Amino acid sequence: MVNAEKIEHCLQEAIKRQIFPGCAVGGMIGEEEFVVAAGHHTYDENAKKITQDSLFDCASVTKAIPVSTLALWLIDHKEIKLSDRLIDFVPVYNGSFRDEICLGHLLTHTLDFDFRLSEYKDLPAEKLLAAILNVKMKSRPGEKFCYANATSILLGMLIERVSGKPLHELAQEVFFDPLGMKNTTFFPKKADITNCVPTEIDPWRDRTILGETHDESAWVLRKIMTAGSAGLFSTAPDLMKFVRMLLDGREPFFKKRTMNAMHTNQILHIKDMSTGLGWELNQEYMGTKRTAQTFGKTGFTGCAVIADRSKNAGVVILSNYTWPRRKANRDLINEVRAQIADIVLG
Repeated sequence: MVNAEKIEHCLQEAIKRQIFPGCAVGGMIGEEEFVVAAGHHTYDENAKKITQDSLFDCASVTKAIPVSTLALWLIDHKEIKLSDRLIDFVPVYNGSFRDEICLGHLLTHTLDFDFRLSEYKDLPAEKLLAAILNVKMKSRPGEKFCYANATSILLGMLIERVSGKPLHELAQEVFFDPLGMKNTTFFPKKADITNCVPTEIDPWRDRTILGETHDESAWVLRKIMTAGSAGLFSTAPDLMKFVRMLLDGREPFFKKRTMNAMHTNQILHIKDMSTGLGWELNQEYMGTKRTAQTFGKTGFTGCAVIADRSKNAGVVILSNYTWPRRKANRDLINEVRAQIADIVLG
């Protein structure tokens, strides 16, 4: 049994400490499911309350749900292989190691870019994309684990070329509609804006960010593409449906070997590093009750998805940690994530 009161207490304490103004937590242990919502959209006492239907910017959770999992779905449907090269589908890539980068490198984040994408956010969309497509690297593909937005943007481009469909359309067709994720979207409609939770009073855009992606590079690129790095909006109940599918691990979504690859280390050759295929593994934000095969993904705005098939348990954490201004680091939100994960995975 989940102690919902413990989760509620954890969230209220975080709100008192102004770690975030509001949060929705959804999860499951076995067949039991729960949702706990606490706080408000902002710290204003008259602000709208967080509910289980509040729509959050999931930020980099997008990299896993749906982007990496779409690539894995295409693998299972024999549309592409891990060994297939990026340039065979995205021939406009002219960066370092053009002939060597393959799908496996994109899914394990083993590309060592010699730049920070955030430094290019003031460029027009076409020039920002050109910077990614002509990038220099510091080491050969596969030699180092280097988490980067650009990797997932290239992965998204590859998925679109293989499938012949925009990322958001393919995600809707493959996952969102079949799973009944009715409130999940890359493009919140005007009618949904009042239910969207604001992420930041952004000095760069000179406005409150509400109903548009918080991530700067994904926001710039929106004019020419759906970026694979960020942009998903969802609710706790919707993401729970996705997590339930991952825990069940049954077809028609994924084959057994593919499910296993999500939560087992795919980079054994890199010392002191581990990652699943398309998912992070065994990270501190997953709490002290995690196992070596606990997998998940976080988002800069304050979101996280954590699952452990050996425990048949998973949790979704949605918050606006970046409100009203982004913090200097992730320490406080990771503390809360770990506390909640311990309640659920314990």
